[in-house]
Amino acid sequence: MPTQSSRRQFVRNAAAASFTALLPEGVFSQSPAAQTVVVRTNAEIGTVRPELHSHFAEHLGSCVYGGLWVGKDSPIPNVNGYRKAAVDALRELGIPVLRWPGGCFADNYHWRDGIGPLNKRPKRVNANWANALEDQTFGLHEFIGLCRLIGAEPYLSVNVGSGTPQEALDWIEYCNFPSGSALAEERAANGSPDPFKVRYWGVGNEAWGCGGNMLPDHYADVYRTYATYMKTFGGVRPFLIACGPSGDDQRWTRGFFDRMTGGRPGAFAMHYYEGGNMFPTEFTREESDRQLSIFQRVEQAIVNQRALIDSYNPQRGPSPAGGQPRPPVALLLDEWGVWDRMRPEEQKNYGQLWQQSTMRSAVAAGLGLSIFNRHADKLYMCNIAQIVNVLQSVLLTDGPQGRNCVKTTTYHAFAMFKPHRSRTAVKVDSGAPGPLDLSVSASKSGSGLVVSFVNPKHNADMRIECILDGKTAQGATARILSHKDLNAANTFESPNAITPQAHPVQASGSTVKLDLPAMSIATVTVQV
Repeated sequence: MPTQSSRRQFVRNAAAASFTALLPEGVFSQSPAAQTVVVRTNAEIGTVRPELHSHFAEHLGSCVYGGLWVGKDSPIPNVNGYRKAAVDALRELGIPVLRWPGGCFADNYHWRDGIGPLNKRPKRVNANWANALEDQTFGLHEFIGLCRLIGAEPYLSVNVGSGTPQEALDWIEYCNFPSGSALAEERAANGSPDPFKVRYWGVGNEAWGCGGNMLPDHYADVYRTYATYMKTFGGVRPFLIACGPSGDDQRWTRGFFDRMTGGRPGAFAMHYYEGGNMFPTEFTREESDRQLSIFQRVEQAIVNQRALIDSYNPQRGPSPAGGQPRPPVALLLDEWGVWDRMRPEEQKNYGQLWQQSTMRSAVAAGLGLSIFNRHADKLYMCNIAQIVNVLQSVLLTDGPQGRNCVKTTTYHAFAMFKPHRSRTAVKVDSGAPGPLDLSVSASKSGSGLVVSFVNPKHNADMRIECILDGKTAQGATARILSHKDLNAANTFESPNAITPQAHPVQASGSTVKLDLPAMSIATVTVQV
């Protein structure tokens, strides 16, 4: 008598065989692996917050100068000093939240240096990043102007490492107090009579490292002091974000919350980078596998950190005063992405930590965004590092004098996942996947269902049969981002080498079928 597992395998083989008969010859060079996926359309996870697709900009390399900002007198086409091509591309992609000015730079940054007339702003040394000279021509008002141009909400990182609580209080008042105070009038004199209404405030950055090399209990005391001074102005209550761990460092999280007895931050932000040991366009298949495998650890870190924070958080019951249950401490991943080995010549030409984005990078972005969908109930915001030119950026430019602005493969990966924003994530069963197996996530809204598939394998095509549990498909469309070469990239010479394309998909009854080549991302929109 056949076992349950053998019966399941028989069904999968039969499904693959029937699907094969419907496809033209020569679709794959080798027999693709069959993969059955079940979308539990009635098993809701939570809302896919647009904030999960947020970004990060630091005064590092050419992210700001030469990337986002070229100056009003630049021959490069610009909008009041902002690189026009970058503004147009970022507005098209949609940037929910933009974090600034760091990063490590934040804890050396004094916000007053970046306000007032440009010719009176003091030049400073960027001690964290190659002692570059910071001329302050891109400061607070310029950052807020960028956010308004691209439709992003600002997220400011407060200087805790070398700053003071008074400096933080003054910054909030300058940004948010409507009018009448000395700081509000100074803001108006600097060209902004209306308050900026900044809600998101990070209390330091990487306090365990470049932000002070603190121990977690000491940082908890520092956080509590700053939080006492960071007040509500103009009806905008600051959403305070504490420094969480590097990766899944549970020692840091426990040390912080053990010390925070009787208090709690609005949010807790961890950082997790997926390191690479090779130059971006020279990854071997083995090194690609190693780097992409890290994302399974990222997913486990999200699960572990959420559970650990909740174990300290009294939101599950009534507040101590007997009122409404308190909301959970939000979990952020406000720095993430692949960090490859840097080419010295590219850093010399284009700035520090300038990094090409390849098909492998796009798959990495897809793995991350798929994880965020599957854990939409655990996360509040995620910010990829960084928005232009630095690390896993969505845009690449060729420096302060260059007119080129390329949408990277990572840009297109974000575009592939954009349809999930503000929908309700639902559970997906795809077996017990290993770190390099198919990654799937799904979300629904009204009569629409969006399902995204990421194939991180460099040597295995897949044939997908997706079962919609509880729904009937009335039709479907699909788009794919794929290239057979994991090191292929959008370059200044070939800016559109890899872009999303329409992709064949079949939808009938409760079944959706499609091909998924190696190293690819596909997003299917199903009418149900």
